Amino acid sequence: MHWIDPACLPETTGTVDLFLLNPHGEADGLILVDGVEVHFPPHMAKLVVTALKSGDKVKIRGVRPRGTEMIAAVSLEAADGSQIVDLGPPREDHDHKPGKKHPADARKPMDVEGTVKRVLHGPRGETRGALLEDGRIVWMPPHAAESLHDLLAPGKKLAARGDGVTNALGTVVDAHEIGASLAHLKPVRPKKPHEHAGHEHHKHDEHAKKHAPAA
Repeated sequence: MHWIDPACLPETTGTVDLFLLNPHGEADGLILVDGVEVHFPPHMAKLVVTALKSGDKVKIRGVRPRGTEMIAAVSLEAADGSQIVDLGPPREDHDHKPGKKHPADARKPMDVEGTVKRVLHGPRGETRGALLEDGRIVWMPPHAAESLHDLLAPGKKLAARGDGVTNALGTVVDAHEIGASLAHLKPVRPKKPHEHAGHEHHKHDEHAKKHAPAA
């Protein structure tokens, strides 16, 4: 959302509790002490982590996706007045291009098990995983998370197996298997083709038949 002028957006003030991580171990969000979830794009991570740490005051300007208690940040301001604004990824930044090895990608097989503290979201408010009470993060693609709402509820036991990263900001696991315990894991289901695609194709065929010239 680097095209949005942050000055026109509402401001939220709070104190940083912890950072949230994407599957590669990069910061892409944070939780405030009062529980507010904030998301920012990974290309802002280095600047945000340099300017802020746990316990710091922060001012956030961003938008709130419908039906979700979180903020997709367009800018963050530290207590010293320094401001980090989403200007989009640098043109010379090739780190996230398909086929490129990610610089933060030091992932290794990892198991986690614990109690869900809260559900985590992506920039559009989509469910993307869970924060456990011990601070570890379980990440999964939104299409899989939607079907696991019973397991991702606060207070529920959750276990996952996948590729994990532990660094100075915390631990995150990109789940390949998930369940209520490590003894009862099921594969994370693959993404299905868009259901409407076949429907649209069918409508196109019907339209073609209807308007085809008579033989």
